[in-house]
Amino acid sequence: MHGPVALVGAGEFLETMAEFDRGLLAATGRPRPRVVILPTASANDGEAVFQGWAERGVVHFSELGAEVEPVLVRNAEEGHDPAALQAVGEADLVYLSGGDPRLLLKVFQNSPLGYAIAEANARGALVAGCSAGAMAIVGRTMDFRAIPKLRMPLPFPIRWRQALGLADGIAVLPHYDAFPEPISACIALQAPRGGVVLGIDEHTAVVGRDGAWQVHGAGRVTVWRGRRRERFRRGEAFRA
Repeated sequence: MHGPVALVGAGEFLETMAEFDRGLLAATGRPRPRVVILPTASANDGEAVFQGWAERGVVHFSELGAEVEPVLVRNAEEGHDPAALQAVGEADLVYLSGGDPRLLLKVFQNSPLGYAIAEANARGALVAGCSAGAMAIVGRTMDFRAIPKLRMPLPFPIRWRQALGLADGIAVLPHYDAFPEPISACIALQAPRGGVVLGIDEHTAVVGRDGAWQVHGAGRVTVWRGRRRERFRRGEAFRA
């Protein structure tokens, strides 16, 4: 039976998400769950940042009572490391922190790491992604076009790429409450027909399996189905 998928808008490894993360550990059904931290999405931000996210994850989940292992995959080459793949395969919870979703997808597409994560979820492990991590593990993710001379993203039109596929038909807009909603709405309205876009506030998460989702944390989750918009708060559930 497939394990749950947790999508976090922002706030990985912070005290504000400790209650939620305790719930993730409890959901594994293990007295001392095995947690793998994957800071891969932050690898382009420099080694200090990359190592920092790994260390924060280890400290955070260790204090919550888990057995924690950082898996230091920076690129597709390291995504072939047998030790990394074994760690993911044995985990009860795989947690992907934030950064650049495009880097994560590149690693998934050019190494066995994405397959290992999907296989872990298929056997029952819980897979959680925060920000870029959430964007990369669902069905689709947005890919802004670049303006070469200005070295900046061009917000429209957006290309939508296939992501890891642990939540089919879903795309994630993290940090939803950190941006003016008209901008987020323009992005959501460009999503592929028939899909669902989840706008997840910071310090907020949704946990789902088999199309049923429940909201956790301090903020809201905004669900876009084409032009239709719905809001859900902590404890409320929806299907997508």
